[in-house]
Amino acid sequence: MQTPVLISFGLYMLVMVAIGLYFYFKTEDLGDYVLGGRGLGPGVTALSAGASDMSGWLLLGLPGMMYSDGIAGSWIAVGLLIGAYLNWHYVARPLRIMTHRLDDAITIPDYFANRFGDAKGHLRVITALVILLFYTLYTSSGLVGGAKLFEATFHLDYAVALAVGSIIIVSYTFLGGYNAVSWTDFIQGILMMLALIVTPAVVITHLGGLSAALELMESIDPTHLDIVHGTGVIGILSLMAWGLGYFGQPHILVRFMSIRSEDEMHHAKAIGMGWMGLSIIGSLAVGFFGLAYVVSSGTDLADPEKIFITLSQLLFDPWIAGFLLAAILAAIMSTIDSQLLVSSSVLTRDIYHATLRKKASDSELVWVGRATVIAIALIAWYLSTDKNSSVLSLVAYAWAGFGAAFGPLIILSLYRRDITKGGAIAGMVTGALTVIVWKQLEGGLFELYELLPGFVAGWVAIRLVSPVTPPVPESILHRVEETSGDFRRKKGEA
Repeated sequence: MQTPVLISFGLYMLVMVAIGLYFYFKTEDLGDYVLGGRGLGPGVTALSAGASDMSGWLLLGLPGMMYSDGIAGSWIAVGLLIGAYLNWHYVARPLRIMTHRLDDAITIPDYFANRFGDAKGHLRVITALVILLFYTLYTSSGLVGGAKLFEATFHLDYAVALAVGSIIIVSYTFLGGYNAVSWTDFIQGILMMLALIVTPAVVITHLGGLSAALELMESIDPTHLDIVHGTGVIGILSLMAWGLGYFGQPHILVRFMSIRSEDEMHHAKAIGMGWMGLSIIGSLAVGFFGLAYVVSSGTDLADPEKIFITLSQLLFDPWIAGFLLAAILAAIMSTIDSQLLVSSSVLTRDIYHATLRKKASDSELVWVGRATVIAIALIAWYLSTDKNSSVLSLVAYAWAGFGAAFGPLIILSLYRRDITKGGAIAGMVTGALTVIVWKQLEGGLFELYELLPGFVAGWVAIRLVSPVTPPVPESILHRVEETSGDFRRKKGEA
């Protein structure tokens, strides 16, 4: 079993590194390295956004939740689909237009600084620090997922598995920057979707068809077919609230910023939502019907988050299993590479270049970006050394942090002229701190997912503080209003 799987993994990783090498020679300046020169087409934009969004959570965390909780866990999928659609519809195009016209902002801190006239750099630095804080957690979740994959597949020691996965991901991100990350994500997204279509279809076939599979599930545990079992209003709100996180995820927002034309955004939205719908349904089905197969076959599964790995090994020829397991690696890599690159771009553009070395050359900035990729990866690796870490819990914390800190500000900055720099800082800090504090509390109302109170608190803080702090300079507001007007006219024509 291990030789075919190892060869499949090897071929897959060679392709990823080759893409990194190709774009290494195509990268000329920092704009190329951190945003691909704003030259991506709608297909690559959509699938790279989806793949970087879903991560190993799609093939490990979500199937594990369905395996444990049944279809009551599917409320999270509903919330995510709604949130992703609203993000594509209301944020994607205006953010692309606004970041390009406001002095060609290439990072989220860059955009906030230009949008709110942050001449002293306070808002830029706070934004950068929030990004670095939550991305260390988010990147750690991916490294934990990769280590679990190598540990289960090749029976490696967890520490060795963690090191192998980290080296692979860092290599092509270090070399090729944003273009390498986006094109590898495009390939990885296709592989993930195919794996999530094929695997549950084969499981259902082995169980004797859909009707037989559902009957078996009912005989095993009828509560798994009850969509409200074990959850109340707070539980459903918590799961649905995941959708709010989309508005504040830097690794998704930069995909919108990098598309070559805002006029292609509606094609990207159609591709992205189609991919997401198929992939999430497949992921839910893997966990739900995987339980039926595991019970009927007498298989022992200690960790529910390994259900996809287990099914791949039990049901498929070793060569096919190798590519299915590579889909997990694809999911993990597609998110970690984006997180590493966004974190690197923040350190390079918004701290090193903006505050320390304003006259640094393009070549120097690119190499600083590459060096910070390695530094951030080392920190994330250290945080991932606890093998008992849950992929889903780590993702949930980081997802909430970004959604609450940046989500309200992204929306309000695009659609309201009266938001100030003071309001922006207040909203960002309040949202992030609410998530951190809420996470430490347990019981009753505090069982509510921290993203929802954090998002509301951030929004309220922005609206309360903006009227009592100095306004944004009129010269900036005039450009914002021109841009907003162009967006509304184009939306009306469409």
